[in-house]
Amino acid sequence: MKLVRTGAAVAVAFVLVFPLYWMVVVALSSRRDLLGGRVGLVPGDLTTENFRRVLDAFPVSTWFVNSVAVSLSVAVLTVVTNLLAGYAFAHLRFRGASPLFVLALATLVLPVQVIMVALFRLVTEMQLYGTYWAVILPTSASALGMFLARQWFIGIPRDLLDAARLDGAGEWRTFSRIVLPNARPLVAVLFFMSLLSSWNDFAWPLIALKDNELFTLPIGLLYLQGQYGPDYTATMAYALLNVAPMLALFVVFQRSFVQGFTSSGLR
Repeated sequence: MKLVRTGAAVAVAFVLVFPLYWMVVVALSSRRDLLGGRVGLVPGDLTTENFRRVLDAFPVSTWFVNSVAVSLSVAVLTVVTNLLAGYAFAHLRFRGASPLFVLALATLVLPVQVIMVALFRLVTEMQLYGTYWAVILPTSASALGMFLARQWFIGIPRDLLDAARLDGAGEWRTFSRIVLPNARPLVAVLFFMSLLSSWNDFAWPLIALKDNELFTLPIGLLYLQGQYGPDYTATMAYALLNVAPMLALFVVFQRSFVQGFTSSGLR
């Protein structure tokens, strides 16, 4: 049985890792070798020419800074709103809490395309269209993150919170001094989830931003494909530049990420 589980894990890992491996191979291969069919699973002559062409043709550094600024802003705001909402649903009693929680979870089944028109009208009337805030504010909360936070906070003994209140601590002091220090893995998983989602977001930033200087990396990939056409080596090189930061971040913080998930009820 253990052999079967190990074999299944290896097979799943291969399926997940192979596209990334092939991206690296194509990105480090020359266009001539790719068109000539001389690129195999084991790469031959490697070159960084594709990365140089992409960096010379497009303001990749500017788009990278934009992605970092937008993603970090979204991640910080999402963590704050989800922690507060999760604590409220877990330990505060107010009228309509259950229906409101169910309504918030129901938004998980709505694709972003359904609300794009409403979001566009909203940011336009607020005079935010074409700015970073048009991308940051509509995505600064997550129903899934709120659910994870609620599940985590439910696991905190109510007697501990009642003891703090009896000692004179208000709700904010109870949250900041007792609850929050014990939720570091949760903060890590919420931060990484929102950061990854915002980093890879394409559809809404493409609509909300109109200035090329404000574009993020995923939007830049669309412009690269339009200019280079079937030049898959340049496209893969750019895609690798987009994937690498999030991949490195996950490798560094994978322990906190996994611990946060396993402790939040999604086992």
